[in-house]
Amino acid sequence: MKFDVAIIGGGLAGLTCGIQLAEQGKRCAIISAGQSALHFSSGSLDFLSYRPDGSAIDNPLDALAELAKHSPEHPYSLLGAECVKQMAGQAERLLQDCGLHFNGSIDHNHLRVTPLGTLRATWLSPVEVPTAAINSPLSWKRIAVVGIEGFLDFQPQLAAGSLAEQGIEVTTDYLHVPALDRLRNNPSEFRATNISRVLDLPENTELLAEELVRLADDVDAVILPACIGLENAKSVSLLCARVGKPVMLVPTLPPSLLGIRMHQALRRRFQQLGGQFMPGDSVLRAEIDGQCVKKIYTRNHTDIPVVADQVVLASGSFFSNGLIAEFDRIYEPVFGLDVLDASQRGDWTQENMFSPQPYLRFGVKTDQTLRGTVGGKPLSNLYIIGAVLGGYDPLQQGCGAGVSLVTAQYVAQQILALAEVAA
Repeated sequence: MKFDVAIIGGGLAGLTCGIQLAEQGKRCAIISAGQSALHFSSGSLDFLSYRPDGSAIDNPLDALAELAKHSPEHPYSLLGAECVKQMAGQAERLLQDCGLHFNGSIDHNHLRVTPLGTLRATWLSPVEVPTAAINSPLSWKRIAVVGIEGFLDFQPQLAAGSLAEQGIEVTTDYLHVPALDRLRNNPSEFRATNISRVLDLPENTELLAEELVRLADDVDAVILPACIGLENAKSVSLLCARVGKPVMLVPTLPPSLLGIRMHQALRRRFQQLGGQFMPGDSVLRAEIDGQCVKKIYTRNHTDIPVVADQVVLASGSFFSNGLIAEFDRIYEPVFGLDVLDASQRGDWTQENMFSPQPYLRFGVKTDQTLRGTVGGKPLSNLYIIGAVLGGYDPLQQGCGAGVSLVTAQYVAQQILALAEVAA
């Protein structure tokens, strides 16, 4: 199987890199081992949210210079501020072209409401998610936080408690929609995605609207768990029109409807462009000749290798088995790439679980153009993007999605530039 580019990993980084390449006519394959981490995400995308002291960042582009000083191995620091700015803007346009609609821009972070009712700084949030400017309150004085009877993955009282601490008048209640009774009787099936498939039916959306009209009579806005809009993206806007006031969504415990919807839109766009998506397959090994990846062997295709001019590793971190941790070492399992880590296991973690954990910065080392290295020497046609990269803490710094999108766009640009030179 011959491709221009083979991408290992079908998450945010792999898909957006593949989309950018496919839009320029490259024949791409994405080898995806399992569910994307997007299925477990909030649906919002962080770029650079927090300083080392924990304070929220308003203008993330202005913070890149300071980041380069205290985190020189961060992917943003390797690429440089001007490049990062260009790639972030390019990523925003790509997401929009995929039919994804967000509030926010690279110029300013904003605050989004979490499932616990707290506010977290971020870059882009789905338009259905309630947001506020940094250091500003939500724009509503009275909010109804409404759960779903029997749905355990969202607790309206917890969210209401945090919102009330912000000076907002909050009421809580539960929806009683008979169409959900069959799902409710089977707790293992009573999850956000399955609920959405029921509520997205027009007749059930209307029943939901009638319930919300009753519950939202004397409030300025309604907050629901993200259990609607998976199959019918217009469901939420229809609710807003029917109720006559904002109906907003916050993510639930996984599986996350907002994250799944994003993954579906990206995969759909990639395949519409002619990309080959290979789900449920994993790369077992690679054949390297000199400093060049020649062949990739996968579990499903056994002795039939994937051959590509360029290879992109977007396999994720420990969660996705892009990195493997054993008792005395951490390694990248496909190519045996150099890894940024700590040699002593005792240095992998901090005793205080709420402190920044060193292992979160572990990942693959690269050169300045994000090519992976073995023994300090870069492989000429292997690029590294996304969560498998080392040098940054996606939780403490709030930059996981940004790193995925920026590095994906940068590597796509590098590959396209090489193709132009070769032509």
